[in-house]
Amino acid sequence: MDATIPKVPLSSGRVEKLIRQTLVWRAVHSRLNPFALDPKLLAIGLGGGLLSGLLGVGGGIVMVPLLVLWAAYSQRDAHAISLGAIIPISIAGIAAYGVAGEVRYGTAIALAAGSIVGARIGAGFLARIDERLLKVVFGTFLVGVAVLLGVRG
Repeated sequence: MDATIPKVPLSSGRVEKLIRQTLVWRAVHSRLNPFALDPKLLAIGLGGGLLSGLLGVGGGIVMVPLLVLWAAYSQRDAHAISLGAIIPISIAGIAAYGVAGEVRYGTAIALAAGSIVGARIGAGFLARIDERLLKVVFGTFLVGVAVLLGVRG
């Protein structure tokens, strides 16, 4: 018998609990391990966070293109990963701007309410849209944003 498993009666449940905990740990570790120290992902996160704090952009405009072009993720995966990164980026930005008294909480809450509904609808489309069409739509969006900023800037 393996020395790492305690010699207790199976009816106690301790062995089963230990096995379950080990399996859960392995599953979590295997999912997190590939992302833990990837220098490209750390650099993309740093750039996205820096530009998010400085310019209010980061997820879609910075991280998605870099995840696709530099880190070789699919367009759909890049969007999903970027959405997962938004919450910690937002919390860090709220903390920094909140200390300075620059957050308009009423306006932010109204934007958040609409964004929650819109994100749910958009994520539903993301799951169903063709990858090529997603790239075209996203690229068109980026060009449109660039043109508008250039014209109005």
